[in-house]
Amino acid sequence: MANSKVQSLFHVPPDEAEEAHLDALADADFDAGQFVSHDDVVKWLKSWGQADELPCPTPKLR
Repeated sequence: MANSKVQSLFHVPPDEAEEAHLDALADADFDAGQFVSHDDVVKWLKSWGQADELPCPTPKLR
């Protein structure tokens, strides 16, 4: 009989090969300049709930 106990995401063992693949994709995006700067994210978050709320930042080419 299969274990029907519900577990959280934190109880699922990581797929290390998939994580390595996703890390490589993220590194390639960063190297290509496809990222949102920390400063842009901070400005966006600080604008939440304000009358002049900023749109979600998008990656810009370096």
